[in-house]
Amino acid sequence: MSMPSVHNVTKFTLLGFSDMSLSAQVMIQIFLILAYIFSLVGNGLIIWVVTLDPHLDMPMYFLLRGLSILELCSINTTVPKTLQTFSLEKSISFIGCAAQMYIFSAVAVSECLFLTVMAFDRFLAICHPLRYSSVMTPQMCYQLALGPCLIGFVVPFIHTSLIFRYPFCGSHLVAHFFCDIPPLLHLACADTFTIELYIFIVCMCGAVVPFILIFCSYLRILSCLSLIHSSEGRQKALSTCGSHLVSVIIFFSTAMYVHLRLGTPFSSYRDRMTALFYCVVIPTINPLIYSLKNAEMKRALAKRNARVFISPSTFYNL
Repeated sequence: MSMPSVHNVTKFTLLGFSDMSLSAQVMIQIFLILAYIFSLVGNGLIIWVVTLDPHLDMPMYFLLRGLSILELCSINTTVPKTLQTFSLEKSISFIGCAAQMYIFSAVAVSECLFLTVMAFDRFLAICHPLRYSSVMTPQMCYQLALGPCLIGFVVPFIHTSLIFRYPFCGSHLVAHFFCDIPPLLHLACADTFTIELYIFIVCMCGAVVPFILIFCSYLRILSCLSLIHSSEGRQKALSTCGSHLVSVIIFFSTAMYVHLRLGTPFSSYRDRMTALFYCVVIPTINPLIYSLKNAEMKRALAKRNARVFISPSTFYNL
């Protein structure tokens, strides 16, 4: 019997969490809705405040705004379609599935590199404060922000186009809540060694190497913090870097766990639960980590909120 060609595939079916109990589905659906709303509001507030407040016109907040934009792109790529899988509409078109995989992969690679840039910014600010202003010029900030995005949106184009050239057999049921790489490769009816090797190299260069660089930068930061005599200054530096490190550990550990084990048997339940962390949890907790643990951000938010509530005409002046 001849296998169906990829060109005959017009749509896939996202199973989402339909294999779980009704109570578990309701809990996950509520969690996704709340996380989505909180992520939109939280990241939107960060972008709004950093853009409008002149006191936050610094490289750290410029990069934080860029990270929030990436987080909004990430969660908008996956969660709206995932919420549809709880209804009868579980299908996604062939082009839509390819687009979802490409955009999510591009944002993920960009975010890995972006977090590395943010670690470099903190390293430079704490370990080389006298050189910080001369190195982190506005031009350098734009280059450091655009570089990860350009790389991130070029690299995934190769593996996305290769994956969707494979022949897909069977019922075209994707045992996941979005078109991620492992479940799509699981449906392929051909030898996927070449593409798995390419993805492994991409993960090593785009995730493992950045994670090592971030880890090394924080080791250097910790050694520099021991030289700070002011306990207040040390506490402020630890608070800023600690929030960044929490986000980095959760994001990198879960993403690498899923995409560095492509050669192993696909586990639908385990991979879905792990993917929830880097797809949903990270975009949700990042605004909480970076805003509520940052004194300057809290002051800027309070000031903006006070202006809005005190004078309705503020909306026309922003």
